Amino acid sequence: MNRLLLARLRKYPNLHFAPLSQNTSGSGGSVNSATSLTSSLRETPASRFDDHCLNKFRRLSAMSQVTPPPILTVAPTRALLDEKLGVQVDNLPPGAPVTLRCLHQSEDKDYWEAYGHYISDATGAVSVADDVSLGGTYRGKEVMGLLWSMRPVPGSRTGLRLRKRNVCTPMLFTISVYDGHVSHDFSSRRPLAEVLTERWYKAPGVRRVEVNDRGIRGTLFIPSGPGPFPGLLDMWGGGGGLLEYRSALLASHGYVSLALEYFAPGELATADLEFKYFETAFDLIKQHPAVIANKVGIFGLSLGAAVAIHMASERPIKPACCICISGSHLFPRDQLVTSIHQPQLGNTRKIRMDGEQNLIWRDMSLPISSDLSRKTDVRRINCPLLLVIGQDDQNTPAVEYADDIEQMMLSVGKEHLLTRLEYPDTGHLIEPPYSPHFRATNFMWDRKKAKVTLLWGGQTKAHSDAQEDSWKKILAFLQRHLYSPQVPTARM
Repeated sequence: MNRLLLARLRKYPNLHFAPLSQNTSGSGGSVNSATSLTSSLRETPASRFDDHCLNKFRRLSAMSQVTPPPILTVAPTRALLDEKLGVQVDNLPPGAPVTLRCLHQSEDKDYWEAYGHYISDATGAVSVADDVSLGGTYRGKEVMGLLWSMRPVPGSRTGLRLRKRNVCTPMLFTISVYDGHVSHDFSSRRPLAEVLTERWYKAPGVRRVEVNDRGIRGTLFIPSGPGPFPGLLDMWGGGGGLLEYRSALLASHGYVSLALEYFAPGELATADLEFKYFETAFDLIKQHPAVIANKVGIFGLSLGAAVAIHMASERPIKPACCICISGSHLFPRDQLVTSIHQPQLGNTRKIRMDGEQNLIWRDMSLPISSDLSRKTDVRRINCPLLLVIGQDDQNTPAVEYADDIEQMMLSVGKEHLLTRLEYPDTGHLIEPPYSPHFRATNFMWDRKKAKVTLLWGGQTKAHSDAQEDSWKKILAFLQRHLYSPQVPTARM
């Protein structure tokens, strides 16, 4: 109560009320002293009481009873992309329905979102680590559901894929809490609280070096510290372009990684010249002063995995290990890398479509030929090989490929070099953890010079679990074979 109000109250010496520090009881409970004072003022014969004074007191009394606003905590607010995120809301009313939402704008200016519906506990708190989402883009107790369940906001372009191009800047995510269970029209609502968080592929101290040497194009990522470090040649799929984010993340875990840009179709005239491009890239890593020369592996996805298997089996290089995600060993002799899919595309009659007109390519490669001239002779491989496979891969018959590779290696007693990670309801595009699931995306089909939508497969929850689990095991595999001084003699 301010001085002016006290002065006005002293004008009425016959006015009686309880002291502010005193609580009175009513209906079996305590009543705030400010409320008691207001009541006593009403009950006292105070027809002469200044209305302005009473109204001002009421306003001050109401201000003293304002509930603190909700507090949203996100920790850490700056982290690597594969680190878990803690999200908690406090100061809510007990049993209050709220919505947690994550929003991201991609470098292509498309918006992606994820959200979960929660009920606050008896203390007025919600924690993604402890509480269950009752609805939204994910359900259940999911610590990272606000990231892996992200999808384009309603009304976005179709066939989108979220990929980071500039790894020297973070991915920014706005995490907000809304009153009630909200599923649409977020832009028309005001959040109770929100926090901006950064997710990085490149850790502090990791160096990014552009490579254009000996005909090789790409980007080299070097971990912080004196080194030397193990090395990796990192290759992506047939979509083309230079993708750096996985290499940046691998460097953040202690590996010198070269994100290799593919050559253009027709740029190199023969298959031998094409493979010498990859061999030169491999040698470039081995000869780098920051790299342990005999600890260099190959990491590939899709087309990159097919190249990795071929190089480890039939080329003169000697990788310390190979990691192949959704890979193939169907590689006819003297076939150009840029036209590796041409034999399968001769079976276009086997292309199917799902109910949304997405193309399914997996059947074009079936049945797998027994003719060794039509595939890589994996019997010649001499390094540990990790195959990461999705059982719902709708782009390639990854399970059938893995079965055939295993049988070929078994026939020459090399099965101990093979490790298979196989995941149900998982598709072709197995990315680093907490990346969104891309069941179907746009793809430029060289044969028709047209953009089509390919079905990659997978169910969001199972696919996301596979990405998290496989990444942990990939890092363990690399640690064992590139940092350990011993060569394995049995499966992981």
